[in-house]
Amino acid sequence: MADHEILIIGAGFGGMGAAISLRRLGYESIAILEREDDLGGTWHVNRYPGLAVDIASVTYSYSFEPNPYWKHWFARGPELKRYAEHVADKYDLRRHMEFGVLVEGARWDEDEQHWVVTTRPVGKGRRKTRTARYLMTATGFLSQPKLPDIEGVQDFAGTVVHTAQWDDSADLDGKRIAVIGTGATAVQLIPKLAKRAGHLTVFQRTPIWVTPKADFRIPGAVQKVFAAQPWTQRAARTVNSAWLEGMMVTAVLHYKQAKALNAGAAALAKAHLRRQVKDPETRRKLTPDYSFGCKRPTFSNEYYPTFNRPNVTLETAGISHITPSGIVSRDGTSYDVDVLVLATGFNLWDTNFPAIEVIGRDGKDLGKSWRTHGYHAFEGVTVAGYPNFVSLNSPYSYSGLSYFMTIEVQMRHLERLFGALRSRGSRTFEITEPADRAFLDHMLERMDDTVFNRGSCATARSYYYTNEGDAVLLRPTSSANARKAVEEFDLEAYAFA
Repeated sequence: MADHEILIIGAGFGGMGAAISLRRLGYESIAILEREDDLGGTWHVNRYPGLAVDIASVTYSYSFEPNPYWKHWFARGPELKRYAEHVADKYDLRRHMEFGVLVEGARWDEDEQHWVVTTRPVGKGRRKTRTARYLMTATGFLSQPKLPDIEGVQDFAGTVVHTAQWDDSADLDGKRIAVIGTGATAVQLIPKLAKRAGHLTVFQRTPIWVTPKADFRIPGAVQKVFAAQPWTQRAARTVNSAWLEGMMVTAVLHYKQAKALNAGAAALAKAHLRRQVKDPETRRKLTPDYSFGCKRPTFSNEYYPTFNRPNVTLETAGISHITPSGIVSRDGTSYDVDVLVLATGFNLWDTNFPAIEVIGRDGKDLGKSWRTHGYHAFEGVTVAGYPNFVSLNSPYSYSGLSYFMTIEVQMRHLERLFGALRSRGSRTFEITEPADRAFLDHMLERMDDTVFNRGSCATARSYYYTNEGDAVLLRPTSSANARKAVEEFDLEAYAFA
C-alpha cells in the first residue's frame, strides 16, 4: 500500500488549487511537499522592493474565493502572501503540507502501480523515499532562478543579490548599484533602487514593452461594497479580464486575425514611452525592435521616468565580463560597482519542465523526452507514458494572462478526471498516445495564428521559447476556448484500469 494516495509537489496557488479540487471529491490522503519554509510559492519566495502583481487583483485570484479587501488594484507582494495563507486556512490545507522538503525525483513502479518519490530535507539530512498512487507537480513556471552566463560573475567581490533570493539586509543606500536584466521583475525593482542608490547602472540586453498601469488604492467604501455585494467584484473581474483578453491575449495569440490590435498595443506603449522619457536617445534604447507580445509585456508608470534621473545610466552595449570590482561593457567602458543585482529571471528550459526528474513507464525520462522529441501534454495536464501523473506546469498549459485562469481550468480537469476514476472503480489512468498526439497537432496548428510564428520575434529573447526555439508555454487559444475544452474533452481519451 502506498504511503499517500496523492502527493503534490509545490505549495503555491497551483498546488493548493489541486488540493482543493481533490478534497471536493473526497480525497484526504494528500501530502503537499514544499522545499521552502512556508506556503505561497512565488509570493513567499519573492520579496524584492516594488514586488506587486502585474494583473489586477480582482482577476489575479481564485474566482471562487474573491478577496473584497484588496488594498490596491494591483496587489503588493505581502497582500498576495496573506491571501495565500487565507486560502490555506479556509480550505484546511496546512495539515497536508510539509515544508523544507526537497523532492529530487520520482519513478513509476509498474509492479506496485505507484510512484516512488525521493526526497531529502533542505540543507542537511538523509534521503528517503515515499510512495504515492498519484503524483502531481505544481512547481510553478518561475521556480528556478537563472544565473547569468557572464565571464567573471563568480569573481565579483561586492554584494550579489538575485531578485528571487532577495537579501533584506543588503546595504543599498548611497551605493553604486548595477542591475543586470530588464524583464518584468526589473521594471518593478529599478525605480525603487534608483531612489536609494548613489548611482544605478541598468544593463539592458533586451528592452521590454511597457504600457500604462491604471493602479490606485481601493477606497474603503469600495471594499465594503465588494464585501456586501459580491456581484460587484465579479463584474469588476469580468470587465478587467475582458480588457486583458483583448489587449494582451487576443493581440498575441490571434495575431493573424488581430494584427491591428497588436499594433495598437505597441503604439500605446510607445506613446507611454514618449510621454515619460525626455532624451530621444534613451527612448530609442528603450524601444523594443520585436513585435508586441513576443516577450511578456508589463505595466508601469514609474519605470520609464527612472531613466530621467541624473543618478541612473542605461547601458545597452552588452557586458564583456565582470571583475572583482565592477563590470566592463563590450565597448570597453568600466563601471565600478558595490552591489550587483541579478534580475535575470528564471530557468524554464534547462532545469524546469519538469523541475524534478520524472521517470515513467519503461524508464522513460520526461525531461529528456521533451527536450529530445518535443514538448507535449494533453490539455496541458497529462503525458502519455506517465500513468497516474499530472503536471500542472506543462507545455501549452498557460491559458490567458492571469495564472488563475490556468489554475482553475486545470482544477476542473482534475475534477472530471478523478471523478471518472472513482465512478469507474479504477486505480490508474493514463492519457492515450493518440489523444496526446492529436492535442499537440491541434496546438501546433493554432500556433500558426500567433505572434510567435507570424510576428517579428527573433530579438525578443523570451522565456516563452524553449532552447530549441519553440514557443510551447502558452496555450494558443482564447481563455473561453480553454474553459470550453475542459468541459468537453472526451474522457475516453484516457485509459483507465
